[in-house]
This record gives sequence, C-alpha cells and structure tokens, in this order.
Amino acid sequence: MYQTLVTDLSNGIFTITINRPDKLNALNQQVMSDLNDVMDEVYQNKDIQSVIITGSGPKAFVAGADISEFSGASVAEGKALAKRGQDIFFKIENCPKPVVACVNGFALGGGCELAMSCHFRIASDNAKFGQPEVNLGLIPGYGGTQRLVQLIGKGRAMELLMGAGMIDAATALQYGLVNYVVPQEELIAKAVAILQVINSKAPIAVAKCIEAANAVFDESKNGFEVEVNAFGDCFATEDMKEGTTAFLEKRKAIFKGI
Repeated sequence: MYQTLVTDLSNGIFTITINRPDKLNALNQQVMSDLNDVMDEVYQNKDIQSVIITGSGPKAFVAGADISEFSGASVAEGKALAKRGQDIFFKIENCPKPVVACVNGFALGGGCELAMSCHFRIASDNAKFGQPEVNLGLIPGYGGTQRLVQLIGKGRAMELLMGAGMIDAATALQYGLVNYVVPQEELIAKAVAILQVINSKAPIAVAKCIEAANAVFDESKNGFEVEVNAFGDCFATEDMKEGTTAFLEKRKAIFKGI
C-alpha cells in the first residue's frame, strides 16, 4: 500500500517502519506523502489502538531530509515545503491514539522533528539526535525549533539549533527528550509493553489526555478550559460509567471506547 513504509498491526498496536535503509530512511516527498496517508489510516481504522513509528535497519531512525530535493527551490517553494511537513507532523502530534517513536539510530534534522512530533520517544542505546540544518544554511522547518524548546528548554535547544551538535541517547534521556534508553534489540518490546498498558485504558479518556496536554503549547487555546471541557465530555461516555462502577465494585474495568 505504501511505497516507503512497512506496516504491521498486531493486538491493536500498529507499527510503521520507514523503509529506505539504503538512504538511512531519509525523508523525501514520497515518504512524507506516505506518512500523511498512513496517519489517515490510523485515524480511520478502529482496529488500531496505538502506533509505533520506527526506521528500518540498525543505523537510523531517520537521518534527515533528502537534501537533493531542496536544490534550486524558491522562497515560496521552501515555505510550501515547510508548511506541508508541519501539517503532516501536526497530524501525528494531534492523533487521538498514542504514537510512540522508537528511535533506533540517527534521528537528525527531519528525523528528529518526526520523533518530536510523536507523543513520546524511546531510544536505543546507539541513538543520536540533532538539528544540523544550520550546516546547510537552513533552519528546521517541520516544527523542530518549536518542539525542541518545548521538550528540553530554551537554553539547551538554542545550543543544539545554532551549533548543529548531536547528542547521544544518554544525554537525550538526561535532557528529557526521550523517556527510556534500552538496547536496540529491546526497543520495540519496550514500546509494546508500554502501549499494552495504555491500550487497556479507556480510549476516549486517552484521546482527551492527548488533546488537553497538547493545548499547553497552543497559544490559540486555553489549556485549562480544554481540560474542563474534556473532563466534562468524559461523563457522557459508557467507559466513564464502567470505570467508576468497576472501581466501586473492586473489579477490573472493561472499556469499549464508547
């Protein structure tokens, strides 16, 4: 179905693997188009409860964008390229189902931006992160300047953005860029274990958590108001009735996403 992605759905967990290992999974326009389409599938397929995004091979998650596509672009074309990338990554960030990045190697440039658009990140111990765009006379265009500051703070983000340095997995963990660092052979299993727990919770409530947490960084929204409305909306769900009843009856809740 997808030219540059391999997908697998198992027990509600949908794994998306960017499959250009000969190019270290670099983001070209076909990859971006496939990511846009696959996220539509995630939104629409009720069998998908949660998502893992990773890269093929042992070396790279995504080692950047395909720079050959930038050559000769005009200002207007550059803006359009960035806008399209941001729109696709917003679709990941705002997905009502949990999306986890399993960073299995280099996550540079657009790859780091892709990882940051996911709800959280798990890294293999050989992972490297960076935004080296200034080496090309550019800046990150797919949300990297914004999300890096959000995730690790302005001072550290400024140093990485302006100096184009790379940080290893241990430093990314220290900075709060990733939640866990594990050996590469344990990377997917760690994500699956976490998502199995999340998948056992009330799906609508999980989606509302994502919506409310994302509102923290959306200047067009009052995050507290979003929380109030989301909290109230939960009272209309069967899952809320089931969850509270199960608690009072001292049994495990069985959620149906309604």
